[in-house]
Amino acid sequence: MSNMEQEIPHKHQVHRVGNWLPNDHRVHDKWLSEVIDHVGQNPKNLHPVLQEFEKLIENNTRVYLLVQSMFQQVPKKAPYNKDPTGSFARIKDYKHMLHVLNHLMTTAPTWTDKADRMGMVGLPINAIFDWPMGTPSGFALFLDPEVNAMLKKILNVWGDFLKSPASTYVLENNSNAWFGDFGVSELAKTANLGVGTKTFEELYICDSTQSYHGFKSWDDFFTRLYRPGIRPIASPDNDDVIANACESKTYKVAHNLKARDQFWVKGQPYSVTDMLAQDPLAAQFVGGTIYQAFLSALSYHRWHSPVSGTIVKAFVQDGTYYSEPLFEGLGDAATKTHGIDFHGEATGQGYITAVATRAIIFIKANNPKIGLMAFIGIGMSEVSTCDIQVKDGQTVKKGDELGMFHFGGSSHCLLFRKDVKVGGFPEPGRDHNVPVLSQVAVVEA
Repeated sequence: MSNMEQEIPHKHQVHRVGNWLPNDHRVHDKWLSEVIDHVGQNPKNLHPVLQEFEKLIENNTRVYLLVQSMFQQVPKKAPYNKDPTGSFARIKDYKHMLHVLNHLMTTAPTWTDKADRMGMVGLPINAIFDWPMGTPSGFALFLDPEVNAMLKKILNVWGDFLKSPASTYVLENNSNAWFGDFGVSELAKTANLGVGTKTFEELYICDSTQSYHGFKSWDDFFTRLYRPGIRPIASPDNDDVIANACESKTYKVAHNLKARDQFWVKGQPYSVTDMLAQDPLAAQFVGGTIYQAFLSALSYHRWHSPVSGTIVKAFVQDGTYYSEPLFEGLGDAATKTHGIDFHGEATGQGYITAVATRAIIFIKANNPKIGLMAFIGIGMSEVSTCDIQVKDGQTVKKGDELGMFHFGGSSHCLLFRKDVKVGGFPEPGRDHNVPVLSQVAVVEA
């Protein structure tokens, strides 16, 4: 066995950090095998948006070169070419990729609680890019502006399906649906960890007497609301207490932020200028503090204002959808010293703050000890639809809704200026989420 094979005994793990794909890689492999088999047995014409993608690939030499070579750069041996059962479970080339994408345009994220393969595939499109996106050519391809503009069109089509009644088939009460016994209990368990023991129906606004608990689409379910009182606002009359903007697990707290840094390397230091999309206000956050946390696939996905104040500026910065840091890349083919980073974007949480599609909201807090601060909602992969619900000049109270992720959840950041003394953040490594609207930090004199 080569060094590469020794270092990567399992498949390329994507988004394990938020449980967006099953923790057991065999569940993902089996799911992909079944999708590939279904597509092969049920051929159909490509959707117009995928025909457009095909033309981009075939009529743009740069894109064609990168797409072709990213599949060729995936090693033709275990663990890259077979699933644990020994059967082929990989996308072969861009033609194959397009036809699998064609199938996924009319499917919603599924759940399974079968004894032999328990888990969820919450990012099905990401799953099919698995190994290729981690190659050098995949790295270049998924940073390409034209490719990302095309991916945005594709994701918009998928999003239209997820907002339609046709997507409710995954909200039924069976083992492959979210309201099966195991699925609904996991949803409630995630919301209850550390705070209580309520049922899904007690936690969220829904109607269990109606079909699909009253939800009209997958996205309607995914952007569900807590019932009033389930998530109280931390110290609503104390402006020194900062509320948690998203239901999330702490990823990192960093200080002394630099204007520009090498966010693509293993340490992933934050690069304020890039994170804030070269906005003129970014300079005020150099030397400041950042709190970053990630959202779970089973969590609440709306964002709330951490402070009372005024929205100075709010906009969505288009970016990448499937770019993950190479770190070591594939290394020397002769020595095979290392392989594709099987942690994928899960280890690239810092990297994506500067490149992914993201919502950027500057808030001038009423508390002069805070002043201008920033919220960033970061989309990853299919989860890049950042929906801002506030406008420039709008007054907000601590706890007011700022916006939401559609079709999934990702990561978010709170940024504070250099002269703001803020502390008390939850430590990384918690077993459960920090509840939205609960205390996440305190500003000091």
